[in-house]
Amino acid sequence: MVQDTRIRVLNGGAAGAGSYVLYWMQASQRAEWNHALEYAVQAANERNEPVVVYFGITDRYPEANERHYQFMLEGLAEVRRGLKERNISMVIGHESPERGVVRLSRLASLVVCDRGYLRVQRQWRDYAARHVDCPLIQIESEVIVPVEEASAREEYAAATLRPKINRLLPGYLSPMVALTPKAGPVDLDFDSVDIEDIDRALSRLNIDRSVTAVDHLRGGASEARWHLDEFLGGKLNDYPALRNDPNARMLSDMSPYLHFGQISPLYIALRVLDTGSPAADAYLEELIVRRELSMNYVFHNPDYDSFDSLPRWAKETLLAHKSDTREYRYTVDAFEEAKTHDPYWNAAQREMVLTGKMHGYMRMYWGKKIIEWSRTPEEAFRTALYLNNKYELDGRDPNGYAGVAWCFGKHDRPWMERPVFGKVRYMNAGGLKRKFDADLYAARYK
Repeated sequence: MVQDTRIRVLNGGAAGAGSYVLYWMQASQRAEWNHALEYAVQAANERNEPVVVYFGITDRYPEANERHYQFMLEGLAEVRRGLKERNISMVIGHESPERGVVRLSRLASLVVCDRGYLRVQRQWRDYAARHVDCPLIQIESEVIVPVEEASAREEYAAATLRPKINRLLPGYLSPMVALTPKAGPVDLDFDSVDIEDIDRALSRLNIDRSVTAVDHLRGGASEARWHLDEFLGGKLNDYPALRNDPNARMLSDMSPYLHFGQISPLYIALRVLDTGSPAADAYLEELIVRRELSMNYVFHNPDYDSFDSLPRWAKETLLAHKSDTREYRYTVDAFEEAKTHDPYWNAAQREMVLTGKMHGYMRMYWGKKIIEWSRTPEEAFRTALYLNNKYELDGRDPNGYAGVAWCFGKHDRPWMERPVFGKVRYMNAGGLKRKFDADLYAARYK
C-alpha cells in the first residue's frame, strides 16, 4: 500500500513486545490520505495490536504565534474526531514532541512517524531515533514524489527538477485506501490536552500572542476540502489566465492547509486530474514541481533560512551593488507597519497582516522592493523572512523559505544588470499595472 521509497528506518531498535503501534503525527496533521497513518494501521493489524496516535504541542516552535497555533488546533480537533470514527486513540501532549514520543514509545512495539524537512523537524526525529528503543520508521507523506527519489542533490531551478519528477510521477499518483484497524481504541492512562474548546486550549499555551487569528480561514481537513471544491468547481479553468491577478481571486487557498498537513497533496493532485480540465497542468506545476522544488531546497541546503543559501552568482552581484544609493530606505518597523511611499507594496503588507495570506504575484513584488529599500541585501533577506514567517499562515515552511530566496535570485537566472539588484530580477509598479488593476488592489487594503 505504501511505496517502499516512502519508508525509511531511522534507528536500529529491535522489535519486541508492546501494547500498541504508536504513530507520531507531526507534519501530516490529518486522519485521511496519510501514508504514515495507514502504514501504522497496517503494521498494527499484522501484530493484532491497536494504533495510538500521538501529537506534541510545544510552546516554542520557532517563530510561531497565536495565528498559527489557532489554525493548527482547529485542524487537530478535527483529526481527533476523524480518528475516533476509525476507532483509533489519540494523545495530544503539551510538551516538546520528540520527548513525548520517547515517553509513549516505552509501551510500543513499533513507532511510525511522518517526515518534515526543516531543521527543527529533523532534529526532533534525530533525537527520537537516538532514544526510542523499538523500531522507529519514517513514512514520507507530504510530497508526491519522495524528496530523495526526485533528486539526490540541490536543484538549480524548476527546469532541472521537472523532468526528474515527471518521469517518476506515474508510479506515485495512486489513490489511497483507508484501512480498518482490527483492534479497538486503547484506554490510555496518559494526560492529553483537551482541544474541543479551542479558545480554552489556546489560553493554556505559553505562546507569542502578538499576531491574532484570521477571520476568513479556519483550520481543518473539511475546510480544506471546501476550498478545494470551490476552486475546482468555478476557478480552475481560468487559473492559467488569471492566477497573477489578485483582484480575480482565482487561487485555491490550499497553501495554509498544505503547510499544516491538513490536506494531502496527493489527494489534491488526483482531484485536479479527475476534472479533465485543460488547466490541470498549470495548477499541478505549482502543486508538484514548484512545491517539491522548495522541499529539495530546504532538505539539501542547510543555510535555507539565510542569505548564504543563495547561488554564488546572486550573492556576488547583490554584494557588488551593496553600496549603491537607495532612493528610499526603510526600517523593519516601517515595513511591518506598511509605511512606505508605495501604495501597492503597503497593500500587500496589509493583506498579509490582515488575512494571513498574500497573493503570490504580490509576494514577489513585495520581496523585490524590500531588497530595493533596505540598507543591505543581507538585511533585506532577514526582513523578508521575519515578516513572512510572522504573518503568513503558510510561512515557516519550505515554500515560504524558497519563495523569499527566489526574490533574491534562488531558482532563477541572471538578468540585465542594474543598480542595487545587480543581475537579480527586478520588478516595478509599472509591471503590476500591466498585469492587473493595481489601484483597485491597493484600494481594497487601504
